[in-house]
Amino acid sequence: MIETFDDTFPTEKVQEGKVEVIVPKLDAFVSKASDYTPSKAPVFYNPVMELNRDIAILVVKTYQKMIDKEISICEPLTSSGIRAVRLGVEVSNIRQIVIGDINQKAIQLANLNVKLNGLGEIISVNHMEANLLLSQYGVPRKRFDVIDVDPFGSPVPYLDTSLRALRNNGLLALTATDLAPLCGVHSRACQRKYGGKPLRTEYCHELAIRLLTGCVAATAAKYDIGLRVLFSHSNDHYIRVYTQIKYGAKKGDASIGTLGYVLHCFNCFHREFTKNPFSKNIENCPECNSEMDWAGPLWLGEIFEEHFCELLAEENRHIALRNSRKISKMITLVKDEMAEAATYYVIDKISDKLSLPVPSVFSLVQKLREKGFRAIPTHFNSRGIRSNASALTIQELIKELVLKTT
Repeated sequence: MIETFDDTFPTEKVQEGKVEVIVPKLDAFVSKASDYTPSKAPVFYNPVMELNRDIAILVVKTYQKMIDKEISICEPLTSSGIRAVRLGVEVSNIRQIVIGDINQKAIQLANLNVKLNGLGEIISVNHMEANLLLSQYGVPRKRFDVIDVDPFGSPVPYLDTSLRALRNNGLLALTATDLAPLCGVHSRACQRKYGGKPLRTEYCHELAIRLLTGCVAATAAKYDIGLRVLFSHSNDHYIRVYTQIKYGAKKGDASIGTLGYVLHCFNCFHREFTKNPFSKNIENCPECNSEMDWAGPLWLGEIFEEHFCELLAEENRHIALRNSRKISKMITLVKDEMAEAATYYVIDKISDKLSLPVPSVFSLVQKLREKGFRAIPTHFNSRGIRSNASALTIQELIKELVLKTT
């Protein structure tokens, strides 16, 4: 059913989760095949991000049960208001949700969706720039329990005000869609924005999460705040990180102590971790003696928390979401891979380097386990494997598998 909104652009009513909302009718804004439709509409709306919003609902519900109290939420970049409306309807025991946007049409649409779902007493809508809105809540007794920053691009411009507007033990949810800088395509842009050097490697999406988390840790430490990563994931064109903050200088020091560097060999795919890459000779790979490169500083600690993932999986079993099956599979993979070391190997990348046919993930995992190594798939890449085997060992096992089948 097509609705009209302010008689200025076409809209339609969609159902997502337990709510119905009015959103821009994206088909009306396509002029050529290459157009990125969500950004062409007067109010940003991306239906692909339903998975992102589904997981956000689950995480906030799980977090609320974990802290066991009524919560307040802020979404300073609300656009159509769909995320805030879903939180208001699908998460219980919410005291208030404060949302804002600098786009006047977005505010009008968000107000319409708040009224459409009967949330006027819970959600307050503000026509305000995100940092200005957050700065008004950076004092005791006004701070939020949850802040969700979901920008088109980098969340870094909103980090300082978000951290200052969060209560002790608060939850900070961040989306980053600027994967070109974070994955090493635009290295200088990443260093400017995130304060760390990226690498264009096969596991760059994990490095992206670690670079973003490292940036959050460094920013939080300025305010004597530490952090604990509860959950993170990489899907489609974005990464997402959920961190719980902890007040205290020692907590901040501990988070800074988790930062370090990844050393990578582009010849044999060897990688290792160090707190300071300049304290040793990083020019030669210990496995093949080739020149090595590095990424960082970035977060070397956990990017998933085991107990939280178990609670998240339990919550997912009790909610009927369109993406529940996909989320269940993701959490299962995450729970398995969290015990392994950072970074993963991509079979196709190694096989291409060796000029060999690509074996299946299953066969290589079985082969590694037969040889006494740990090996599990990763949610970051359907062709990726985490293992404690060396890069050269994995190359040898791929050769064995290919020779066995030819």
